[in-house]
Amino acid sequence: MVLELTNVILEIFFRFFELVSALLVIYAGLKAATKILLMEAFKRSYRYEQIRKEFTNKILFTLELLIVGDIIVTVRNPTVDDLLLVGTIVVIRTVLGYFLSKEVKEYQFD
Repeated sequence: MVLELTNVILEIFFRFFELVSALLVIYAGLKAATKILLMEAFKRSYRYEQIRKEFTNKILFTLELLIVGDIIVTVRNPTVDDLLLVGTIVVIRTVLGYFLSKEVKEYQFD
């Protein structure tokens, strides 16, 4: 009974983090696209560098939320195959996050 309840709660949290991540990426993409359109069409004072930094920061946060979701799935089903799969996914997402954050800090965009 307790194990079933724990699995249901973990599933709810996993789905929550997936949903929040998807909504955050959609929001960030729409916001960036809107700013670019406003900048191009109406000569608003946005800069590509700032738009890209904001978008990249939201993607980084989304990757972190997805890692949390992957860890929750692993806690729920701790088989060796699941651990290897989640480990691989976490490494890939961490590398992506590292390079995205490095890009935000070091490069200038025009």
